[in-house]
Amino acid sequence: MSFAVMADIMNPLKETFVLTNLQVGYISGAQLWGFAISIVIFGPFVDIVGMRPLLRLSLIAHIVGPLLMVFATGFWSLLGGALVISIANGLIEATCNPLIATLYPDQKTKKLNHFHVWFPGGIVIGGVLGFLFTKYGIGTWHWKLAFVVVPAIAYGLLFTGQRFPLTERVQSGVSTREMFRATLTRPLFLVLFFCMMLTASVELGPGKWTPAIFAAAGIPGILLLAWINGLMAIMRQFAGPVVHRLSATGVLTVCAVVSGVGLLWLSYAETMGVAFAAGAVFAIGTSYFWPTMLGVAAERVPKGGALALALLGGIGALTAGAFTTPIMGKIADTYGHERLDPVETKQVLIEAVKILPDLAAHAQGEAGAEIQAAGEEAQAVLTAASVAGGQLPPIDTALALRSVARFDSNADFTRRASALLAPADNHGGRISFRYVSSLCILLTIIFGILYMRDRKRGTSLTE
Repeated sequence: MSFAVMADIMNPLKETFVLTNLQVGYISGAQLWGFAISIVIFGPFVDIVGMRPLLRLSLIAHIVGPLLMVFATGFWSLLGGALVISIANGLIEATCNPLIATLYPDQKTKKLNHFHVWFPGGIVIGGVLGFLFTKYGIGTWHWKLAFVVVPAIAYGLLFTGQRFPLTERVQSGVSTREMFRATLTRPLFLVLFFCMMLTASVELGPGKWTPAIFAAAGIPGILLLAWINGLMAIMRQFAGPVVHRLSATGVLTVCAVVSGVGLLWLSYAETMGVAFAAGAVFAIGTSYFWPTMLGVAAERVPKGGALALALLGGIGALTAGAFTTPIMGKIADTYGHERLDPVETKQVLIEAVKILPDLAAHAQGEAGAEIQAAGEEAQAVLTAASVAGGQLPPIDTALALRSVARFDSNADFTRRASALLAPADNHGGRISFRYVSSLCILLTIIFGILYMRDRKRGTSLTE
């Protein structure tokens, strides 16, 4: 649910705090790379301290994180709050993946898919609630963050009084040293480790940007995200027969092809119908990536235990959060600038420079200073353009327009600034989808080789 909420509030954060797409990408990405750090640090500790203490810690973080963001004053405090939420999510993943593998030793891939139904399922719930809050004007983005606390309290109550088993690795008597050796020296695990960076980028990177990108085109992006994740949840619920028919590596190969086609198609979607159709293809493709990768590792490298699962989940979240999501924002900034009409942009900024000082003079307190700063940003962009022979500076131009657009006044230039930004953000974001879709080519090759090897050997058992 926190994933949906964070995706839904990206545009409000950008407007409220005057942030670039890159900065918003870092905030949104922190929810993933913090997740990664949490998994890698706490995953191996499941065997040592047990599951209950880690789940208690996650409950605390799920309450503290949203509060930090609600009372944020700028980029760094927003980043910190997102990071705490992501650490809480990582604690759940680090604890519950080995729990599932221990409870269902003969059905790991199937049951891990079932467990991960509620990642997209939570996104559906959070996405629909976020859409309804926006549609009916219920509260602000601050209220949406309160969604995160509700399921946290629910799982806290659910686990109260429960007895947790020792992990499968501990029960089987595998030493910690043997766990590290079995994980880090297996060629197959190293291949899975690399592929997890790519599959997580394809699944999670676009998911973070979908609401913001399509909302800029007048399409309800949060509902599109809910649609995609609703289909993913359904697909994961029926993972057993699919894996049985195709084998795990066969499923991953098909997913790589279908997700690449779906994401590429989504990057060209300009209407609601096309966006939802392309989103369906993308959902089918990405639905089995994450849990099946974990299932393959759990089944083929069983001595890796919680460490193997933690490393895979960690590197996937780290790559998507620290690299893919911000890079997509950078691509959106770059290509979005190309879509800004230079003549109209200059006219809007010139008008802002004329009018904003008067608005600032009549405003009270901090509002006056903010309006004055917006006028200065607009003037700085115009000055830079005159020095550069009329060329508007990238990044700073969009920031100036965002500063101008955030003020509610009777002046027409504020609405014109928003009208300039929306198509630019949509175009730049869709271009970033095309870059990410190219990763599926490499994934198809690697998974295809693994699948053909399994077919030749006639087995996909422990290695």
